[in-house]
Amino acid sequence: MYIAGPLLLSFAAALVLVPLCRLAARRLGLVAKPREDRWHTREIAMLGGVGIALSMLVAMLAFGRSTELAVLCTAAGLMFFTGLADDVWSPKPATKLVVEIGVAAIFLYFGYHLNWVSGVTVDWMLTLIWIVGLTNAFNLLDNMDGLCAGIAVVAAAAFLITALPVQAGTPAYYQAQYLAALIGALLGFLVYNTHPASIFMGDSGSLLIGMSLAGLSLTLGSTSAGGQNVLSVIAVPLLVLLIPIFDTTLVTISRIWWGRPTSMGGRDHSSHRLVAIGLSERSAVTLLWLLAAASGAIGVAFHTSAAWWSIVAAVFAVGMTMFAIYLGGIRVYETSDAAALERGGLTPIVVDFVYRRRVAEVLLDFVLVTVSYYAAYRLKFDFIEFAANFTYFTQSLPIVVAVQLAAFFAAGVYQGVWRHFSASDAVTVVRGTLVGTIACALIFMYMFQGESYSRTVLIIYAIVVVLMITGSRASFRVISDALQRRRQSGRRIVVYGAGDGGAMAVRELLNNPDHDVRLLGFIDDDPRKRRARVRGYPVLGAFEVLSHLVLSNSVDAVVLSTRTVDGARLHELETLCATHSVELSRLVVGLEPIVDSERAASAGAAVASSKIRKFPRTER
Repeated sequence: MYIAGPLLLSFAAALVLVPLCRLAARRLGLVAKPREDRWHTREIAMLGGVGIALSMLVAMLAFGRSTELAVLCTAAGLMFFTGLADDVWSPKPATKLVVEIGVAAIFLYFGYHLNWVSGVTVDWMLTLIWIVGLTNAFNLLDNMDGLCAGIAVVAAAAFLITALPVQAGTPAYYQAQYLAALIGALLGFLVYNTHPASIFMGDSGSLLIGMSLAGLSLTLGSTSAGGQNVLSVIAVPLLVLLIPIFDTTLVTISRIWWGRPTSMGGRDHSSHRLVAIGLSERSAVTLLWLLAAASGAIGVAFHTSAAWWSIVAAVFAVGMTMFAIYLGGIRVYETSDAAALERGGLTPIVVDFVYRRRVAEVLLDFVLVTVSYYAAYRLKFDFIEFAANFTYFTQSLPIVVAVQLAAFFAAGVYQGVWRHFSASDAVTVVRGTLVGTIACALIFMYMFQGESYSRTVLIIYAIVVVLMITGSRASFRVISDALQRRRQSGRRIVVYGAGDGGAMAVRELLNNPDHDVRLLGFIDDDPRKRRARVRGYPVLGAFEVLSHLVLSNSVDAVVLSTRTVDGARLHELETLCATHSVELSRLVVGLEPIVDSERAASAGAAVASSKIRKFPRTER
């Protein structure tokens, strides 16, 4: 009841108070107007944060004890009023920053800090950065309908689970009630804030949420030093609050990369990038909710058993890094390279971009090799054995990383292009891994003479690192193909022939910006290909299925990708398409002489080309 009571009461209060705040905002003219650097396209009422704060206040007055939460409530209240002033008067960003630092100092004054490092001064500085950073992270995350409130609900729920069970009358008891009140108020607000939103929380809401969760991460048991190892103390809050940290880091690095002020607003957040690659606004927000739920669940599990869940957390972190790299490669800025060069910012010059991409690949592999070697130790040894062999791990890790990266370079791993990762590239990764593993084994034989170093660790490591490296490379192609299928529109097309030519036809259609198409699938007369998939598209059936599609006006064009169609079937296909005004085209692959250069022509130069050519009308 001590959890359900404040949650239900704040939820009910929000259902009533948020619409009243919406009405008051419209009458006072406090609305968010559409701007070039904002996502919404119509005027939306503000003051949703007032509804959230009042709903929490009602629940805490009914169930909580303010004396036990004096520091937290004071800090959250100060940030709420700071955000409200920003919603009404829009002070300078520097003013907000000064207030945030001052409020963060309140926690330090009363003895609340991260306990991440032993040095008091360094830990205090990290605490200030943590509180101010998280507060602004939630402020930045409020960029799409339902996003900030939904992520906050997930994070608060994860913190609440890690805090349970609590003893009545203890500080943790009232902190759990505060979390429950926050969750209820946000759920009530989400009723009016999910797409299409009728009210925004504004800075008053986002700063209140950010300061509340940042403060609770200091005061709850999830970050207390007692009884927990250092890895758990650091990892749990990072995992629970991963999405706000992820989004802020992505935006900050992207703006620095493109030479844009980090304080400038814009449509360059993770949610905006997801919409840019074809997801709907609802889908983008839902995906980020799910990622937040996954990281929160891992954080909760990590809190319970850090020994085994550390591997899962490391793999998830690698996956999110890959996700960030993919989103970072999506162009969301309208500014031209020349304009960026004129103002002296960092510009994506082709040579420099390729260089940076290689550096990013090496840095990512550094992380993957480290995680793989750590995972190998965790998989080989239980908790006690791992502690006994930890010295071997720390001594050998730098050698494994250095030797493996050198082996990857020598094998040619960094000569490939991720977007075109193929089986031959996977073989190169395997070859580089074997060379690196064998070299490490020889070095360790010399280093640990007569000592019980486990060679099995290197075997496990080799398997894991191959899976990690190939998975990271292949993920870009998988994501690109999946998103290409989602954002298709325009003419409905089927490809006749589900072989290599069909796959080439799909690549030509999807990679050519002149083709505005929606690919339905393949037609193939070979019964062995029924229910198969080529590049993610289904084989719909034989010629009879195509006839049905044409007769039912379900297809606009047919692309013939095979040369094995006999004359009678080809004539039947031409007649069918001509009768029902369906465009018929053929994939043509061949060598064409270069006629624009006399020197190239005299040398007999030629280029390989693939084109989709329409059948002449006379052939139909």
